[in-house]
Amino acid sequence: MANDLNSNTVEDLARVFTEKFESSRVVSKTVNTQLLTPRLTPDTGGEVSFKRPTDFNAIRTTGGDISSSTKSSILTGKTTGVVQPYITVATEWSNVEEALELDQLDQLLAPMAERVAITADLSLSEYILKNAALHYGTPGTAITKWSDIAGANALMQSVGVPMSGEQFYLMNPFATTELADLQAGLQSGNTDMIRTAWEKAQTTRSFGGMTALTSNAMKNYTSGTLSAGANRAGTLSSTPTATYVSVKDTMIQSIPVTGFGAGADTIKAGEIVQVTGRGRLNLSTRELILGATGSEILWSGTVTADVTLSGGAGTLLVAGPAIIEANGQYNTVASALTSGDVITLLNAAASTPYQPSMFYHKEAFGMGTVKLPKLFSTDTVTESVDGMSIRVSRYADGDANTQKVRFDLLPAFITFNPFFAGQGFGV
Repeated sequence: MANDLNSNTVEDLARVFTEKFESSRVVSKTVNTQLLTPRLTPDTGGEVSFKRPTDFNAIRTTGGDISSSTKSSILTGKTTGVVQPYITVATEWSNVEEALELDQLDQLLAPMAERVAITADLSLSEYILKNAALHYGTPGTAITKWSDIAGANALMQSVGVPMSGEQFYLMNPFATTELADLQAGLQSGNTDMIRTAWEKAQTTRSFGGMTALTSNAMKNYTSGTLSAGANRAGTLSSTPTATYVSVKDTMIQSIPVTGFGAGADTIKAGEIVQVTGRGRLNLSTRELILGATGSEILWSGTVTADVTLSGGAGTLLVAGPAIIEANGQYNTVASALTSGDVITLLNAAASTPYQPSMFYHKEAFGMGTVKLPKLFSTDTVTESVDGMSIRVSRYADGDANTQKVRFDLLPAFITFNPFFAGQGFGV
């Protein structure tokens, strides 16, 4: 009698794959998955939108008469989650039925599940890198002490990021070599527990209010071709639109620039720009943020898309807009960015790879997955503990006499608040 492995095979594949996938995740466990995933279905298409929270001014009076005071406007914005490319691993076989039938599923599926998890983590880390508004430290400077991590947390508090939720500091595994002498004293927890990728990644569960993690799924980016030195500073060629209404749906601002060297050089997504003389505000108090030395923290943002300059001029798209309006409800800077302001690329070197650490509040970003329709009646769709949906499809090529299986994950990423996240470097 010929082999017949259809019964329960797909369910076993789904169960084992999901267990291995869950144990291999790191970055995707640090963002909000519960909010986005239930809204994503094949019917929603490529985008799912959420309403941004509104903000208001407090009116201070001596007698309580507000008849002549300016009332707060009700301004609603949306943030949109965009579906990313499929992440798929697939294989085929003709004579490994025995491996499927016997107790070898773990060995067969673990590398496949790990590849899906790492690819998803890498894609998410790239998204976070390009959409984080803050930065701490000097780009290109290695993390060498725990105060580099504590400083990032201090910046988040100064900006007004709520301390009630989880905060993470994600770094390259090599960064821990400089911190190793202190790590043993900081780490705590039950060492007898199953050592998943998430648990192994935790350098410390709470340092300065942040969970410090290491990951091998950190994304690099290479700075643009502008030569080092004076060519990496320019000016604003006109005054950017600075209203909340103009950026409320994307939280990305268009900034026209000129004077960056000459020719058709490039500025790359992930690079950090800073404008001289424009201080950053605390988003809770709307007060100017002062650093440890008492000097103001200047406004900066992250370039979200590659730009090819023409004669040193172009338009930058920057995450974390510089907003300033008369009523001050949504202001992020103490004074407006103005034509002629000096704007500098803080990544000092041209054509150089950078791999920043990332620090962020869990509610800064979201990740969801589309629940894919089944291809055949024998397919199944399984979910991780926090709702990540994976489709398992087993099929065959009758002409080639081969069995095939594929595992599909269709993720979507969203930015809830770019001011809740930043790139981290050493000081």
